[in-house]
This record gives sequence, C-alpha cells and structure tokens, in this order.
Amino acid sequence: MAHYSGHQAPSEVPAHFKNLFTNGQLGDEDDNNGNGNGNNDNNNNNNNNNNNNDQENRAVNGNNESNAVCWVFGYGSLCWYPGFNYTKCITGYIRGYVRRFWQGNVTHRGTDKEPGRVATLIEDREGITWGCAYRITGSTALEYLKQRECTLGGYATIEAKFFPRVASHDTPFSGEAVEVMIYVATPENRHWLGDAPLALISQQIANSRGPSGHNAEYLLRLALFMHEEIPGVWDEHLFELERLVLEEILSKEIPLSSVMGRNPDRIRRDSHEDVRRPPTFEFTSRVPDTKLRCLNI
Repeated sequence: MAHYSGHQAPSEVPAHFKNLFTNGQLGDEDDNNGNGNGNNDNNNNNNNNNNNNDQENRAVNGNNESNAVCWVFGYGSLCWYPGFNYTKCITGYIRGYVRRFWQGNVTHRGTDKEPGRVATLIEDREGITWGCAYRITGSTALEYLKQRECTLGGYATIEAKFFPRVASHDTPFSGEAVEVMIYVATPENRHWLGDAPLALISQQIANSRGPSGHNAEYLLRLALFMHEEIPGVWDEHLFELERLVLEEILSKEIPLSSVMGRNPDRIRRDSHEDVRRPPTFEFTSRVPDTKLRCLNI
C-alpha cells in the first residue's frame, strides 16, 4: 500500500524551489536564463549584458556545478522529450519508488472519452526507479513544467535523492547523491486511474491518442530509453506493458510508424561529448517471433 503523506498540493513546489515561481530567481543566483540548449536564443541574447558579470564570477570561482540550484528528475516522457532548456542531463535512479502506469491523461495522450495512461511513482521501500536528472538554470523551464505536469497533468511535487549512473569528472556528482525535484501523481488528483490488470492497462494504452500523439508512443519511447540507456536493468511493469501493447498493435494491424510519430531531438546525457544516436525502434528482439516477424519503418 502506497502512502502519499509527503506529497504537496499540485499547485505548490518544495519550499526552497518556491521562489522560482514568485520572483523568477534561482536561489541566490542572478542568472535567470541559464545556458539552455539553444532553443531560447532570443531571450538569452536580450540578457547577455546582464549575465556577463555573473558568468565571469562563476568562471573565477571554478563554475562548480555541484552547487546547481535545481535538478529535476524525469521518469516518463521527460526521459525522451524534456521540452525545456537544460544545461546537463544525467542518467541515474532514485530509491524508494517504483514506476507504474496508474495516472490517467486527457490533455496529452488521451481524451475525456478515452483517457490515456502515463507513468507515476508509487512508494516502495525496496523500489528503484531509473530515469534522468536535468540541471535547470532558469525559471522558464520550471514554469513550463508547472504547466505541463501540475496544471494539465495533475501531478504534485516531491523531493528525493538522485544517484548518478556515472561518477566521473564528466558529471557534477562524483558519485554522491543530489536532491532533485520530482513530479508525482497522487490518488486524489482528478485524472487518477489506479491499478488494474496489465492486460487492461495495455489495451487502454494501445487504444488511446491525444493532442501530443498516441499513448503507445509514450510507453514505447520510455521502454526504448531503458533498453538503450540502462540495458542491464529489468523493469518488469514497463517491459511487460511494452510486450502487451506491441502485441495489441500488431493484432489490429496498426502500422507502428503511425503510432511513433516524429523522432525526438537528440539528448546529451552524462557528458557533453557523448551524444546519443536517435532511436531506431527495433522492437523485434523484445517480442516473440510468432508475434512480430518484421518491422520496416
């Protein structure tokens, strides 16, 4: 039985992140825009003069990234589509939670008539959930996440310790855990669907589509992230749903290309020099030969 006593209302964030939504500043830093991914060039250019002194000061002080004000942990669509500017993306895990497709969705991957199912975290003393942490250096990203996850998605915010997969000079952690902010759905939110047999969950996912695309794309891209980034880790709930959803899609002769949509942009993980290749969607190794013989996309 999961407990949610530590969760806050969807409209709130942890206390030391709260000023991000009240005065637009990141803790004691004055740099509100960060370095991002180049998607916010206009805002960055307009603020270059204001940020020069801050950047020089950080350079003098060694620009110690272990003192980053805000890290956000993604375990669902954030693993493959963040949608915001960030300065680093690190693969790793949190403890005490397991990933479950118990949250309904009517704004991105479903409709009011046919809600989709997306991931949330359920407390489990022995649980480990893999995903990635994004280093955010500007309030714009968190405003975007507040709208995407809380206002539209029905998620609340919690804090947890994030443990990086790679501990080296290429990461800001050196093997030590860092506090991260996480968006988690609670049973009290209006979109909650809760537990159900995996066969039923897979049918709902295979038959739902919303403004952001097919619900199956959400699941399959998340499974692909796990297969490619952490190939030695087994996520039974996720991978069994992956198998069942693929079987459901194939049984209905739905082209997988129509489900997956456009490939997302590349995400730099663990090191700025290590750029992952775009997803290939070669699912044949994960479904029995009798169910899936060939996928040409």
